[in-house]
Amino acid sequence: MRLVIARCSVDYVGRLTAHLPMAPRLILIKADGSVSIHCDDRAFKPLNWMNPPCKIREDEGTWTVTHSKTGEKLILTMDEIMHDSKHELGVDPGLQKDGVEAHLQELLAEHITTLGAGYTLVRREYMTAIGPVDILCRDQSGATVAVEIKRRGEIDGVEQLTRYLELLNRDPLLAPVRGVFAAQEIKPQAKVLAMDRGIDCVTLDYDGLRGIEPENPTLF
Repeated sequence: MRLVIARCSVDYVGRLTAHLPMAPRLILIKADGSVSIHCDDRAFKPLNWMNPPCKIREDEGTWTVTHSKTGEKLILTMDEIMHDSKHELGVDPGLQKDGVEAHLQELLAEHITTLGAGYTLVRREYMTAIGPVDILCRDQSGATVAVEIKRRGEIDGVEQLTRYLELLNRDPLLAPVRGVFAAQEIKPQAKVLAMDRGIDCVTLDYDGLRGIEPENPTLF
């Protein structure tokens, strides 16, 4: 990962246009090729970003990030670079589930038809370059579905599933892949974000799932 702190302005040129005026900002360039621009607040959400695949051209005073497929661009006008460093983070082991989440994953995989009649399991812990998808399955039409399971569903879980979907949809053997965000409790803000990104939300009944007999699955 490359960390750059610079005084810069940022212009996004594509289907939409956006402008960030000159100010000190953090620029994250990850090993997967993504570029994101951050300020000193707003928690983890970047001010602007470019998902991979993209290319960076660094000219004197101007950096241009171009998406390889769409041609959209982030243009950074650099006034001053105050810090520039690279760090090798290695492969991330992924988020460790607590006992309830791990058991929910196991139960839902065993009774996958609780998501809908005709659903079939592909596998649990489907590994990707950025971590394992909790459950990969297919719906009644044969389309691929990626399921992220949480005990409490919040915005960061939706963001995590969004990253998985972006990666999975690049695989022609799986695409198109849609997402299901499943949790015992889903926060209203997380539901709004999921809906905006075309992700379905499912509230899981932990006690109900534990009571389902393998030969008699039920919907909830």
